[in-house]
Amino acid sequence: MKPIFIQLQCAPGRTYEVADALYKAEIASELYSTSGEYDLLMKIYLTAAQDAGKFINEKIASIPGIV
Repeated sequence: MKPIFIQLQCAPGRTYEVADALYKAEIASELYSTSGEYDLLMKIYLTAAQDAGKFINEKIASIPGIV
């Protein structure tokens, strides 16, 4: 398993909804609230066979509230 760190920007006022959706989908291994350009920092683990870009596009970018 390889760790992947992803920074997420959320629509204004939607950060908690996005965080809840990520945990309900059991995607995030760790999830942190941040300040600055990004709202959340997420850590996931992928197998060597999984493509990070494809995983992000299919599982994460489709969550409502992520900009």
